[in-house]
Parts: sequence; C-alpha cells; structure tokens
Amino acid sequence: MFAKKVGIDLGTTTVLVYVPQKGIIINEPSVVAISLVDKRVLAVGKEAKEMLGRTPDTIVACRPLKEGVIADYRMTEAMLRYFLNKALGRMRFFRPEVMVAVPGGITSTERRAVIDATISAGARAAYIIKEPVVAAIGADIPIGSPSGHMIVDVGGGTSEIAVISLGGIVASSSVRTGGTKLDAAIQEHVRRKYGLAIGERTAEDIKIRIGSALYLEKKMEVQVKGRDMINGLPRVITVTSEDVTDAIQHDLQGIVEAIKEVLQATPPELSADVMEKGMVLTGGTAQLRNLDRLFSDATGVPAFVADDPQLCVARGTGIALENLESYKRSIFSS
Repeated sequence: MFAKKVGIDLGTTTVLVYVPQKGIIINEPSVVAISLVDKRVLAVGKEAKEMLGRTPDTIVACRPLKEGVIADYRMTEAMLRYFLNKALGRMRFFRPEVMVAVPGGITSTERRAVIDATISAGARAAYIIKEPVVAAIGADIPIGSPSGHMIVDVGGGTSEIAVISLGGIVASSSVRTGGTKLDAAIQEHVRRKYGLAIGERTAEDIKIRIGSALYLEKKMEVQVKGRDMINGLPRVITVTSEDVTDAIQHDLQGIVEAIKEVLQATPPELSADVMEKGMVLTGGTAQLRNLDRLFSDATGVPAFVADDPQLCVARGTGIALENLESYKRSIFSS
C-alpha cells in the first residue's frame, strides 16, 4: 500500500473528504468542541455541531473557519487530523498526499496557514487548488477546452465566481458572502421584526425549509421557537418565506454585483461562450430556492444548478488529485 491521496473541501460550514476509488467518504460539519479546562478536543463534526449553542461555560463549540479561511489554527489542525484519521485509519505506514480546495480570493498568508495546518495534521505533501477550478471539474465542465465556462460556487463562507478557459481562470471574483451570512441576516431580521432571539441552527433550518431568493407566489410558513427579547421568556412565532427573502436580499445583491463584475471583465469571445452555455451554480447554498432565477434575471445569462452542487468541490478535488500532472497548472502552491 503506497502513499494515499486525499482530497479535502475545507468549507466554512462543511468538510468533505474524497479518497480516489472510494469517492466522498466524509461529509460532516466543520465544527470543533473543546474543553476550556484542559484545552482538550472533545468532539469534531456532527457530534460537535449538536453542541452548538448548548454548551456549559467549560466547553466551547465553534467553527474554526470563517469566510473560507482559518480563523483558529489549532482547532483547524485538530479537525484536519481527526478527518484524516477517520478517512485512512490511525495505523498507517505512509503519510498521505493531501489536496485542499481554498477560496480564490485567499491571501498568501492564509494559503500558508492552510498548508502548515495540513502538514501538521499528518500529510506528507499539501497542495492548494482554487475552489472555482475544482468546482468546475466536479460539475463535469471540460475546463481544458478553448472555450469560456462560467462557474458560481456559493458556499457557506464565500461565493466564488470565475470564467475558466484552457484550464485557467480568465476573470474571477471572490466575495465573503455565503450561507452563514444569510443565516445571520435571518437571525437579525427575526430579532428586529418579531423581537425574538434565535440561534444559528434555527436560522439555518428556516433558510432550508422556506428560504427563497425571490418572492414565492404561494407563501410558505414555519413555526419558530426562541427567546423573547423583552421579557426573556420562550415564545413561538410564525415566520414566512417573505420574511426570509426580505432578510437575505442585501447579501444576495452583493453576489449579483460580483457576477456582473466578472462578466464585465470577460473578453468578448469568452462572453459569447458564457452567454450560449450559461453559468453553472455549485456549492451548498446553490440549493436555495430560485437562486438560479435571481442570477439569470439580474444578468441576462442563463443559470443552471449542477447535480449535487454541495459535492462538486470535493469531487473535483479528488479528480484533480487522480490526474495531478494534468492539473499542475491550476494548482498555485504546494
């Protein structure tokens, strides 16, 4: 058994691990719970997410990544080590080669932190690849062809927009707006309009169940439990899909502006290709109702959601690892 290869989609809200020949074997929340008493890692992934907003003073459960980059180095390293051990087993003779997908707008310092954390977590070599490129590979877009392909990857922490041709990025933009920003906007809206404090897990649940990027003809409703801001007592209210659309409008507009910027920076020949083929949406937040219609209406370019959009980046990372030589040009650091 020679050196294993592992592809990791290190997301703000979810970590996906891809092992060649096996596919995606881990799909868990990027949450770590540690004990403040002895600084010990108590739980990672699904188990830790269950603890969010429910911990005593001695335990803290949080996301070590913010807006697509490392916010807490030690926690990120512990999380990576946990997922590598889970994917390959603790007893292994060879350290794996790991490829990590990162946002396109990442700085050199942030990139270095990802490489260092991956090596410290047990990797023999760490490669960094830009998210828009791997998202396109995972969405079965032939990025090597001399033709323009537009990809919009709306993740948990960032939205990556790029026009790709001949295996490289021609025009791109990265905005630090994603699913977590939308959840925070929903929390804030419910607090302002109904005087009710809700947690981030509740906000995410509202977004998934009744959220829509455009106003729906047939209004949807959901019952929400939270804490009354005035008397501090528990209360139940009804939130509608219109509330959610109102709350997330501002943040979605930021993504629309970034898409327009990329289209304006695209050479005319490639613009014609994009117009003909349309833009492909990937990332977990791409599953928000009517997001493709919002982007299409705002830009005049047809928009399509890829199959299993949340898995595209992880799948693309795995494919890039299996064909490392051919994708060397798209990788900008190792």
